[in-house]
Amino acid sequence: MHLLATALTHTALTHTALTHTVLTAETSVPLIMPPIAFALIAFGIFLLLGVVTWTYRDVANRHAHKAATSYHDDHEHGSAGPHH
Repeated sequence: MHLLATALTHTALTHTALTHTVLTAETSVPLIMPPIAFALIAFGIFLLLGVVTWTYRDVANRHAHKAATSYHDDHEHGSAGPHH
């Protein structure tokens, strides 16, 4: 029983020493700007990409007449029958 208690105490001390070593080894590096600035930059980029996407919202409808006339011009060969 004494051997088990000694082993557990040794393991606990080793774990505590290892944890202390890891925690003291980590040092914080100062950021180049405040954290909110990173969030604002990311938000601005997403906003810009959203505006670019929004500007193309109706491109297919603006050019639908060109696609419709070229399709009908190519497929209507003067026949009076129904369209396929």
